[in-house]
Amino acid sequence: MPRTCIHPSILSADFVNLEAELERIATADAVHVDVMDNHFVPNLTLGLPVVERVLAVSSVPLDVHLMIEDADRWAVGYAELGCESVTFHAEAARAPIKLARELRAHGARAGMALRPGTPVEPYLDLLPELDMLLVMTVEPGFGGQAFLEVTLPKIRRAAEAIRAGGGRVALQVDGGITEHTILRAAEAGADTFVAGSAVYGTGDPEAAITALREAARTRRP
Repeated sequence: MPRTCIHPSILSADFVNLEAELERIATADAVHVDVMDNHFVPNLTLGLPVVERVLAVSSVPLDVHLMIEDADRWAVGYAELGCESVTFHAEAARAPIKLARELRAHGARAGMALRPGTPVEPYLDLLPELDMLLVMTVEPGFGGQAFLEVTLPKIRRAAEAIRAGGGRVALQVDGGITEHTILRAAEAGADTFVAGSAVYGTGDPEAAITALREAARTRRP
């Protein structure tokens, strides 16, 4: 079976003690870092300088999710820092193929994200240019939201297209992931899962990561 990956989101971590919070998720496959600009989404988080410091102290790779306008201008900077994966939103990129190629040229895995209401079909031809497709399962901008069941058919369509293309592209879901909803997302074909409060909202983040990973594995197609 292909690898099942858990990416805890530090949006739910204690930012005052961020280095210690990163140590608590050392068994994760990557750290999910949400970059928001208060324009593309109605929230403001962090940018290049903070991500650079997170990268310096994290024992696991960084999976950066850019919820920002003008991704064509800013995304490559995160690849240049050494982030393992950089995901831009299709709705915020003027030239997504060019941008994905630039990210890869700078050594990062290229990811593209879709809001819940954005159809996947217009972007399926771009899959060969990507290393990961992110289907948002909540409206981007804030943690702690409930999983949107309406996104499941889109996850299934994306998974079918990825399998038809050889299965090289990771299919990530982000938003409302718990031990319950991860079953639905995995069954639909997702293999990479972002979880914030389901990890950091527990007393034992490493145990939560293990539980999520095992739950997803039981339902992967």
